[in-house]
Amino acid sequence: MSPPHPVVIDCDPGTDDAIALLLALASPELEVRLVTAVGGNVGLGRTLANARAVVGLSGRAVPVMAGADRPIMGRFAAAAYVHGEDGLGGVALPEGPPAAPGLAADAIRALLRAAVPCSVTLIGIGPATNLGLALATEPALAAQVREIVLMTGAVGEGNVTPAAEFNAWNDPEALAILLQSGCPVTLATLETTAQALCTPARVAALRAQGGGAPLRAACEIMARVPPSARLGGAGHPEHDACAVAWAVAPHLFTTRDVHAGVELAGPSRGRTNIARFRLPGPANARLLEKLDAEGFFALLGERLAALP
Repeated sequence: MSPPHPVVIDCDPGTDDAIALLLALASPELEVRLVTAVGGNVGLGRTLANARAVVGLSGRAVPVMAGADRPIMGRFAAAAYVHGEDGLGGVALPEGPPAAPGLAADAIRALLRAAVPCSVTLIGIGPATNLGLALATEPALAAQVREIVLMTGAVGEGNVTPAAEFNAWNDPEALAILLQSGCPVTLATLETTAQALCTPARVAALRAQGGGAPLRAACEIMARVPPSARLGGAGHPEHDACAVAWAVAPHLFTTRDVHAGVELAGPSRGRTNIARFRLPGPANARLLEKLDAEGFFALLGERLAALP
């Protein structure tokens, strides 16, 4: 196996962020150097506490740092109707280690400055504020980035407005910064994540694998998420774990080079305009298209069951 490559996980836990974060921490392909929290699914106070708790549950010694409590413009809009008021569907986890001092954007810049070129993967599974601020304030650091992997956007209809997906809608300015940064960008959109459909049968299969407290907690969290009306009520999508799965097991996906932009104003604010066939200019992103769902859930179970 190749040496693990360094990653930053920027997240807003959030039920699906918790699953994604456990997958990243359980995967030997990744060296998680830093976990940063942003407001989004719930407020920053909760997302930071949840990120600390998930890292503590994993048994890994990784610094967790607070980031932005609001987007570049305006305010975050939470999604307690999906994630619960506490962000984890009411699943109580032991309190994690204290947050590291400092601010996320500063820490991301410091980590990139110390890295060799094209070495660090930035995985963003919440509003892109922390990552956008880091690269907007020191654009030359884009040269140190191996890839930015984002769970964001939609090719078609959004899930928070007809136009927009939740993360893109909450901070489209930050997303625009990343798309224009010159870094390689990979997008896991709603069309991708809908294929990672977490059904009661899949949760039962994961429970049957045994494992330790992390897998048990993950199954309990997944069991608390309401089924998605958009997907016919059969289950809910594990949105954020798709972004981590790409960094861990890219063979699970097919991809297409695309040109992506995001609308910043009007009723379509947050819409991601993704040209797959008639590109208006050079491709600036890679779109994850088809997912091997059985392989995805097998990976999730294998890795989470290996945590103590």
